[in-house]
Amino acid sequence: MDAAAVFQPHRPMLLRVAYRMLGSVADAEDVVQECFIRWLDTDRAPVQRPEAFLRRIVTRLCLDQLKSARRRRETYVGPWLPDPVIEPDEPEDVTLPLMLALERLSPLERAAFLLHDVFGESYQAIAAVLERDAAACRQLAARARAHVREARPRFAVDRSKGLAIAEEFFAASRSGDIAALGALLASDVTVHSDGGGKRPAAIVPVIGRQQVLQLHKALAIIFAKHPSQLLETAVINGLPGFVTRESDGELQTTAFEIDDGRIAAIYVMRNPDKLRHLDTWRRASAGPGAHANLPPRMD
Repeated sequence: MDAAAVFQPHRPMLLRVAYRMLGSVADAEDVVQECFIRWLDTDRAPVQRPEAFLRRIVTRLCLDQLKSARRRRETYVGPWLPDPVIEPDEPEDVTLPLMLALERLSPLERAAFLLHDVFGESYQAIAAVLERDAAACRQLAARARAHVREARPRFAVDRSKGLAIAEEFFAASRSGDIAALGALLASDVTVHSDGGGKRPAAIVPVIGRQQVLQLHKALAIIFAKHPSQLLETAVINGLPGFVTRESDGELQTTAFEIDDGRIAAIYVMRNPDKLRHLDTWRRASAGPGAHANLPPRMD
């Protein structure tokens, strides 16, 4: 079997590893492509487990990439959110809040946690990837686990219920029904919007039900004059949400963290650079019998 035939079945897994390390679809794709080039140049005869070997290459490339990524995020305009990815139907292993918690870890802690807790690698195997001994890798993962524990959802949300709440939120927010909107929100709800300095967005999170309702009172006036189009309700980075086409022609994703039946956090992606991969796929897939509204899935 040639090198490409061995590599291709592992590509989706490698993309998941790279995306969860980097939070960027484009960067993940670049890393996986570089991994493929290195695979072509490798003496493959001694490789007994290509999956583990390729995951090791991707993880090391991501660790190198994170050094420059951290510097870029220090000058980022407003809140930084990972690229939105429309998830498969099965429950997701890494949600958006967890990815944000991973951002606060060191690159080595992040790698140890993801490889062990998410992808099921042994500490011995992780030691070979990180060039540390197994005991050190165990400590890295334990420290990471302690930091991200609070990001795990306390209440599992049924997919259909979560998407129904997302649809209710869209209807209430676009119609200006503030009473209906307020009934959906937790008292300490937060809104995080990422415009990246490219489109209007709050440069700090909006915190508290009253402040979020004030924001949506103002937005309702804008929506009345410049309506947005609901393309799809979907699971976005492990959270229920929806994809819209806004009046400026750009896509937008909105994802909801739901706690005990109420919306506890709202994550709005407006940065066109982070949404381009959705629109590119949508245009490419729009043909006879194709559903033009569906953004891409990472499965």
